[in-house]
Amino acid sequence: MASRCLEEHVMNAPSIKPTPQTEGAGMSRGLVLLLAAATGLSVGTQYYNQPLLGLIADGFGIGTQVSLVAIATQIGYALGLILLVPLGDKLDRRRLILFQCVGLTVATLCASVAPELYSLAMASIMIGVFATIAQQIIPLASELSPASSRERVLASITSALLVGVLLARVIAGFVGACFSWRAMFLVGAALSLMMLAGLALKLPPSQPQSRASYIELLVSLFEVVRDGAELRKASLVQSLVFFGFSAFWTILTLLLQSPAFGLSSGTAGLFGVVALVGVMLAPPGLRLAGQYAGHVGIGLVVASFFVMIAFVNLVGLGVGAILMTTGLQMSLIYNQSRILALAGTARGRFNTIFMASQFAFGAAGSAAGSLGWQSGGWTAVMAMALIASATALLVQFIHHSKAGAQA
Repeated sequence: MASRCLEEHVMNAPSIKPTPQTEGAGMSRGLVLLLAAATGLSVGTQYYNQPLLGLIADGFGIGTQVSLVAIATQIGYALGLILLVPLGDKLDRRRLILFQCVGLTVATLCASVAPELYSLAMASIMIGVFATIAQQIIPLASELSPASSRERVLASITSALLVGVLLARVIAGFVGACFSWRAMFLVGAALSLMMLAGLALKLPPSQPQSRASYIELLVSLFEVVRDGAELRKASLVQSLVFFGFSAFWTILTLLLQSPAFGLSSGTAGLFGVVALVGVMLAPPGLRLAGQYAGHVGIGLVVASFFVMIAFVNLVGLGVGAILMTTGLQMSLIYNQSRILALAGTARGRFNTIFMASQFAFGAAGSAAGSLGWQSGGWTAVMAMALIASATALLVQFIHHSKAGAQA
């Protein structure tokens, strides 16, 4: 069963006729902007709770157990990656995306009225599950784009994803401070409803690419990993880079609120705005680096950690954050565009593996960052991030050398 499912990522099932969309007829600028906005809004939803945990704890009269809310959201996102994203290879992605928009709207509304911690945690799991809309949009955009413009389209959409991650914390912290944590989830529900309306009006249908059963799709994930050498390399490289990225953002606020800096949480959150410069620099960086964009991107990440070890001040941290974000984004676009180009009709499953591996390494980076902060402070955290990103660069060079030798 699984082998038949895997074969379908090489060729379409005979009874399925390709449509202009599946042949990559192209996307209008308006549709690209809509998909980018939906990507940023949906992925940002899972980060609303992080700057609000203190307010939630005060509201419920609890202590450290409030972290269950953040953990529940991440568990939900992992479940969505594994259980929902592969369905995009079997079902019309338009219907699947709209279904997830409805689910996300309902889940955020439930979170806004949750009477106690455990009901909020349950709503948070569902927010995480349905926030994987972004990981349905990326394969769809790859499917709708011709090869000549695929990297540019994916650059726009993945840039919006990172913008959503960075700005969600800043906006949620502001809304929570000015109003309440419940108000932020109400705002999130309204944004999800607007996203649903826009996508329902403009999103074209996609042609289902697989006739395999749902169980066969899930089982085939293992064979996709086993037989996809390029997928394994890209996932490992990007996951190692994301390890350091997660460690940095997990510990940065603790550093800035420490006696050495004495900044408020709101001021610390503005580093997310600084990092947006890196998002804007990534597309021209890709064009300049060409076929070496992956190497250059990871090299910038390595350089960023050197800078933040040598210059532990606001300027050094700001420059490091920009270099790191630029490099991460360049590497992400480079690797993701290539694996989706190779995925054929298994784009959903390829994207599941690619993103799930980053999610796992990101969680490990956050945990390792916390341990490093307790044992060796900022230098220990940055040293771990540096080792991980340097390993990613080494893997990238080795793989590129082998590919060149085989050619």
